[in-house]
Parts: sequence; C-alpha cells; structure tokens
Amino acid sequence: MNDTTGTLTDTLFLYDRSGRRYASTDRRWRGEDGSPLALSPVPGPAPDRIDTSERSLWRYQSAIPVSPRHRVSLGEGFTPMPPLDWDGRRVHFKLEWFNPTSSFKDRGVTVMISHLRGQGEARVLEDSSGNGGSSVAAYAAAAGMDAKIIVPAATSAAKILQARAYGARIELVAGTREEVSDEAIRQSEQTFYASHNWHPYFLQGTKTIAYEMWESLGFRAPDNVVLVAGAGSNVLGCDIGFGELLEGGRIDRLPRLLVGQPEHWAAIADTVNGIDPRSRGPRVPTIAEGASIAAPVRLPEAVEAIRRSGGAAVAVTEDRIHLAVRKLASRGLYAEPTSGVAAAALDHFLADGTIGPGETTVVVLTGAGLKSAEAMATVFDDGAPDGRSRT
Repeated sequence: MNDTTGTLTDTLFLYDRSGRRYASTDRRWRGEDGSPLALSPVPGPAPDRIDTSERSLWRYQSAIPVSPRHRVSLGEGFTPMPPLDWDGRRVHFKLEWFNPTSSFKDRGVTVMISHLRGQGEARVLEDSSGNGGSSVAAYAAAAGMDAKIIVPAATSAAKILQARAYGARIELVAGTREEVSDEAIRQSEQTFYASHNWHPYFLQGTKTIAYEMWESLGFRAPDNVVLVAGAGSNVLGCDIGFGELLEGGRIDRLPRLLVGQPEHWAAIADTVNGIDPRSRGPRVPTIAEGASIAAPVRLPEAVEAIRRSGGAAVAVTEDRIHLAVRKLASRGLYAEPTSGVAAAALDHFLADGTIGPGETTVVVLTGAGLKSAEAMATVFDDGAPDGRSRT
C-alpha cells in the first residue's frame, strides 16, 4: 500500500501557509511564500495493520508515506515507556535516548532521509545545535549520502564529535542559533537543505511517538503528554499522530499537550500565554541547549497544536531545570538537561493541578545525559564532599 506508486502517496500533496499546493514529490523544503510546508493528512494505523514483527517505528509502515524500497533504518523507535513513581504519582517516561544516535531526532530523520533517498539526493545539508546534526550525519552515512552539518560554535563537543565520526563535514559558525540557520539557508542554494526544522517529512517520523504511546497503553491515548519544546517538532508530531488516530476513530479524544521551555527561550510558551517574549529582556544562555530556539520556524502551528489539545505551556527557570535533571537521575534516568525541561514542566503542572489524580501521563525524555557531559557536570558538581548532589 505504501509504495511510492501506490494509492497512499498518489493522493498526498504538500501545502504552505498560503494554501498553495505542491506535489508530494516536489523537491523543495519550503513554500513559494517562504513558509514551512506540511503534508496533507495520512490515514493513521489500524491495530491489525501494525507489523508486530518489526521492532522499530517502521512497524507503522502503513501510515508512513515513504516507499519500503527506499527505507533507511537503523532500528529507531519502539522505545521503552516505563511507569515510575513521581512524588506519589504513577507517570510514564518515554525514553527516547534508546534511539540509535541517543535522541528522538532519529524518528524524523529516518523518514526524511528515506524520502530524499527515493528522490535521488546524494548530498544533504543540515544546521543543528547538536542532536539533529548527529542524526542526519548517521542516516546520511547509512544511505550513502554526503552530509555537511553547520553547528553553533558553542555546541557540546560530544555532539560535534558524534556527527564527525559518521563522516559528516562540520562547519562551526559563531553567533546565535538563528545566525547558524541563516548560513545554512544561504548554502542551500548549492546543497539540498535537509533541515529537521523545515522539511515536512521529518514530522512524518516524529508522529510515530504518538502511535507508540497509543499501542503501549493498550490502544488508548494518555490523558496528558508532557514535552520540552525548542522548535516544537515533538509537539507537532504528537498533534499529527494523535490527530490521525482521532480521525480514524482509534481514540475518542486528543491527549493534552503540556509543554515546557527554558524561560529565556520560551517563544511557544509565551505565545500560548499571551506574553510578549521581548518582555523578558536580553536572552540568557540555557543549560538546555537543545531548546534554545528564539524563533521557531513553525511557531503558529505549534501554538495551535497545544491549544487544539486543550493543553498548556510554561516557561521554567534554570534552577528548576537543574533540579529536575537531578530528580530524574535519582530515579535512574540520566537525561540531558534539555529533557530536564520536560520534567520541570511535569512538576509545574502537577503542582498547579493541571494534571489531576488518576490521569495517565507520559513524559517524553528526548536525549541522553551522556551526550551533554559538560552540562551534566555543572548540574552535579556542586561541591558536595562525597561527590553527590545536595538536593
């Protein structure tokens, strides 16, 4: 069914914010109006269409609009979701560092690179603060493509090393994350821009996290999904995935999307809450580097996704992020500080009653602490004589 010559992909199209349509096979990464592209609705998976012999996100091949012939997979997805005690509440944690490059980005990149492989691309360009670049480098290597990754000069050395190890060419750019993106867009005139923030097929991979929650919970939707947002791709992936399941009658309601962002990098949360982000003053660097996105490409779409779900968003302080990382570790979860934002948001939404007793809640932890050794050291090296945290 899901071959590029089959009925599914034949009916799909891309569209931009102006409503202009493009063929789903069009070799473009943004619309003529300069806005990001989205893919027309895809039917979600039915329980009897799940390939249970496939222990990856490709078990949902029937709902992924890429030909199996072009698949580039390293076994991504199908990550654990253990329930743990969190201050007396039973909360599920979706451990996305079990993906091949230790980040949730592999979900979107496997589908994006598979799509580009089908289009015959041999060289790709990406800009990233770390995890996205490592993932594109890995899947480009698996696909036999050349990759160039443009990264902020302040990016974690471990993440840069990982991308370089896969054979990608690395270009460091001084300045803000937005300046790095601007440089990538300038270079996209020579090399195809495989941006995880811009390319519509990336979201066709991130949506599978919603399918997995649904399947893991006995084909039910959780009441709440707690997420950290930088560019908001997990927010949008959950919106697409659960939206497909709702449209197909597989669930009877959308889970609430409850989102956290670092307080000085909270464009999505501030917009949801009617706050002018400029009112926070000059931006302050955050330990959650993966969420330090000042101007998310899909800001209106992310805000609408949160509101459509009946969800909420909060900006969290650096102290709360540090505390949350320690709290996760005390439960055996060594999550990078960016993931700590989600745990800090969980504490907030429990404290203010947004998450009620008895509700099913899933918290998405996007990446491993091992990839952010320098940042993790600042969290745990507090001068305690026995080397342990005081909190």
